Amino acid sequence: MNDKTVPQDDESTTVPFTTPEILALEAQIAAQRVQLAATVDEVAARLDPRTQAQAAAASAQRLLHDARGEDAAPADRDRARKILAGAAAGVVLVVALAIARARRH
Repeated sequence: MNDKTVPQDDESTTVPFTTPEILALEAQIAAQRVQLAATVDEVAARLDPRTQAQAAAASAQRLLHDARGEDAAPADRDRARKILAGAAAGVVLVVALAIARARRH
């Protein structure tokens, strides 16, 4: 039959015409859907605020350990101390600006 549909039994239902190419495309689409779902799940996990907060806390703990620890590599210790000094200077600047603004008002 060269029709795109094949009649079944006496009912008016039809079965779509399939070829190996159509089956291959359907399989490819199904595989891409699974891959896309996995990618969306991974992005959602990375953007989760709880995960972000845990990563930031772990990073801060590592930074403090590197700055204070004797077992840290000298380059890591220097880098950690510079980052902490910059953060402290930023906090001091923000506090100073807040005090100056409060005095003006």
